[in-house]
Order: sequence, then structure tokens, then C-alpha cells
Amino acid sequence: MKAIEFINVSKKFSNAKYKAVDNVDLTIEEGEFITILGSSGSGKTTLLKMINRLYEPDKGSIVLFNEDIKKIDVVKLRRSIGYVIQQVGLFPHMTIANNIATVPKLLKWDKREIEKRIDELLHLVGLEPNEFKKRYPSQLSGGQQQRIGLARALAVDPKIMLLDEPFGAIDAINRMKLQDELLHIHGGLKKTFIFVTHDINEAFKLGSRVIIMDKGRICQFDTPRNIVKNPADEFVSSLISSSRNQERLWEELG
Repeated sequence: MKAIEFINVSKKFSNAKYKAVDNVDLTIEEGEFITILGSSGSGKTTLLKMINRLYEPDKGSIVLFNEDIKKIDVVKLRRSIGYVIQQVGLFPHMTIANNIATVPKLLKWDKREIEKRIDELLHLVGLEPNEFKKRYPSQLSGGQQQRIGLARALAVDPKIMLLDEPFGAIDAINRMKLQDELLHIHGGLKKTFIFVTHDINEAFKLGSRVIIMDKGRICQFDTPRNIVKNPADEFVSSLISSSRNQERLWEELG
């Protein structure tokens, strides 16, 4: 089933030299793990933020599960989509349990149902509930905070998860652990994940398919293997070459 469709979508910000998103057409199937790769200013975050209507397109349509998002109440839409950002955005004055319970409480879930969901999610992201529930965000490492951000986004069991460079501020070792964790979570849940990154290794490791963007346009949208075998243009070729040059450096040092 089609989870997300972009139909001739464009977006231009005032004073910008070119469109942030330039006439994009694409279809994402339910259960895919899609990564969006590009340098700063390529339009990847704008593309992501249009899915939950943080940005509205200037033209074109975005369709979620056969429904035009313009016809969905924006609050209802955002509560139905998980959203994780690099800055995590946990409420510092609230315990970890209350952070995770934010949206279920707004939706007036039963108290016992909320408690059960908090425990389930903490286990899912690899944190022991009894150890972490009563802590505050300041008492957690950056990697642990990011896990809580992921748990909070999953709280109401959304069909779609949007992740905007969630591991960008995490050190290399923990970043790799979190990538593995995320792949494991996605495999178990079969939700549709859309993950923005500027790291080619991260994009190709996580994505079942990868969207490569440059100056608002999609250069290529394919599996990592097909992109490496058949780069669509010079920009994609240069990305792959830069990654291979990094690999050569490690080989030389080894």
C-alpha cells in the first residue's frame, strides 16, 4: 500500500535563489525505511517537514494513505505522525515517564494503558523502565535522551515516523549503536520511516531506498546497491567517490 505520495510538489522560501523543493514526484510504500541524503540547503528537511505540515507546499499535493493532507486537521495529522529531531526536545521539568506520556495524555488514554505503554517503549529502545522512568532528561546521556525522543514519538503507535538528523549530535560509537537499534525497531514494527541525514554511510546503511537531493531536486531515488552501480548524475557519482576515498584512507592507515 502507498504510504506517502508527493505529486508535483514545490516550495520556495522568500529571498531564496532557488526552490527548496523543486517539482518533486515520488511514492513511498508502507513499511519502507527511506533515507533522504543531501548537503545543507539541498531541501531534505523541507521535504520531510511538509509531510507533517510544518511547511506547506506552494504547489502540488501530498497524500498519506490515499488522503490529501490538506483535508486532515493539522493537529490530528501531527499527533498521528512520529517526529524525532536532532535537538530531541524533551521537556526538562518532566520525568522520562511523563515525557513519553505527553501525547497519550492529550488523547486522554486510560492511566493504566499509559503506564503499560511507557514500559513497553522503554524496553523497545533498550532502557530499563524501573531505572529510567523517574529520571529527568538532564540525568541522561545524549544517546539516552535520543532513545527517549524516539520512544515518545512512538507512543501513540504512528504509521509514519519522521526523523530529522536524529543522531547528528551523537558521538560516532553511540551513533552506530543507535543506527543498529533503529534498524532493529523498524524491522519489528513494520512502520514507514523517513530519515534525513547528510552522512552517506548512514543513509546507505539504514535506507531500504535512498532519496538523494541537490538544490531542491531529487537526483536519484533507488536502493543503495542500484545507486552505487548506476549513479544517475555527476552529483551522485561525486558523493560515492568521496565515500570511497574515505574508505581508502582507512585502508592506508591500516
